[in-house]
Amino acid sequence: MTPSPPSDLASANEKFGPIRKGLLEFLILKIVDADKVYVADMLRRLGGTEFATQEGTLYPLLSRMRREGLVDYEWKESNEGPPRKYYELTPKGRRHLGELADYWNAINRTIEGLGR
Repeated sequence: MTPSPPSDLASANEKFGPIRKGLLEFLILKIVDADKVYVADMLRRLGGTEFATQEGTLYPLLSRMRREGLVDYEWKESNEGPPRKYYELTPKGRRHLGELADYWNAINRTIEGLGR
């Protein structure tokens, strides 16, 4: 039996996985900058996009970002169960987000310019 060819989505995910992974930090910083959020909120916001991910990807990323001083968290009681970690940007995280946004805009200008 011959295996079926991969779907276009699966193929795109494999091909563009490194780009997706690289942009995930930028997107998480943008989400956390908007408001204090906990992981389920982040997963929900990413869920309907090309950047949908899982807790197993998000927690290590958040841990690294916390070690680097980009995010911090506070525990808050929840009416729906145990206390939750709500993440927020640190001043260093805000600066880093600004640098990433500037770099992203420069990349977009370059891409647009090369396409002419």
